[in-house]
Amino acid sequence: MESAQPQAAGNGALMDAIYRRQKHIYDATRKFYLFGRDRLIAGLACKPGMTVLEIGCGTGRNLALIGRRWPGVRLFGIDISREMLDQARRKLGDQARLAQGDAGGFDAGILLGEAQFDRITISYALSMIPCWEQALAHAATLLKPGGALHVVDFGDFTGLPRPARAALRTWLKAFHVTPRETLFVQAQTCARAQGLVLESGRGPLGYYQSITLRRAETAAG
Repeated sequence: MESAQPQAAGNGALMDAIYRRQKHIYDATRKFYLFGRDRLIAGLACKPGMTVLEIGCGTGRNLALIGRRWPGVRLFGIDISREMLDQARRKLGDQARLAQGDAGGFDAGILLGEAQFDRITISYALSMIPCWEQALAHAATLLKPGGALHVVDFGDFTGLPRPARAALRTWLKAFHVTPRETLFVQAQTCARAQGLVLESGRGPLGYYQSITLRRAETAAG
């Protein structure tokens, strides 16, 4: 069976090419259209000492906010782009442990020193990950008992007028972004396979969608 490493390396190179210049203005510009991120952070319900992993941590913007909103948590981040990780390290310093890896199959124990986490977040990353279904399923396996995986990403835009919807999709495609309209269905599949509880939400006009997958405190039986 062929390894997924070449595909991961190719995607990493693509992300580096996209963000080599954008990383300097990323946070200033994305706040105008990456909605739902702060709501996700506010809903994490963390306690001091909990471990929080962001998959696709980018510039570290979300991890920095999580650290301020939930003092005492231990922060971890993974991203496939070396360019974005450089930016995150400058922003976070020693506040978080960061590593480069492919969301679809990284070894958290080796890369981050933790095999499982109390909270995992994926914010507007699945729409840029080619094997996003695999990434979602893999993230769920990293949950501790009682842990929760929180995801926010672009929705189906059905509340927007059709011309605006088409224009938005065209614009996103230029940045290699593809809204995952089957995210809820895939989350259902993941929940059934791993015995998780699924919750879902929807932003105004269908602009963004959110899901939460929760693992029970203790395994049944």
